Amino acid sequence: MSDVVRLQPPLSSQDVSSLKAGDRVLISGTIYTGRDAAHKRIVEALQKGQDPPFPLEGAVIYYVGPSPAPPGRVIGAAGPTTSYRMDPFAPYLMARGLKAMIGKGKRSDEVKKAMQEHRAVYLAAIGGAGALMAQCIKQAEVIAYPDLGPEAVRRLVVQDMPLVLVNDVNGGDLYQEGKAAYQR
Repeated sequence: MSDVVRLQPPLSSQDVSSLKAGDRVLISGTIYTGRDAAHKRIVEALQKGQDPPFPLEGAVIYYVGPSPAPPGRVIGAAGPTTSYRMDPFAPYLMARGLKAMIGKGKRSDEVKKAMQEHRAVYLAAIGGAGALMAQCIKQAEVIAYPDLGPEAVRRLVVQDMPLVLVNDVNGGDLYQEGKAAYQR
């Protein structure tokens, strides 16, 4: 098991280049949320020459649609959603500076190729533990597409969000490596 790597967005190519599949990561700082409907709108805006709702250069996006915040909390349960639904949009956003994506589940070969080409990574959050993940979120603000409800784009300030690196910039894939290790 690797040591814990601490990251603070915005991330550079250098920040992510040293990461390897299987690394334990703690992220602190500003990240953004978005699911498939938001991704579609962001890509459409970019294709029309409009600005995205947040700076893509060095950005980290968390695939989450949090539940409403209970009294005294900044956000409700905030567990990851299945990442493959964002695969049609991820390469386009990586080409414009996105450096890290957080979710659960495997990514397509096209997305993994784009991660290598654009020096970006994919991290897994703890699925089924949305209340635990929410404890790492210190601030949450809707910044775009409020009509999408829980799937609106939010700016989150996180502290020590626990993640595991699944796909690195060199083609490492924790899911494939783990499966291969147990098939021996």
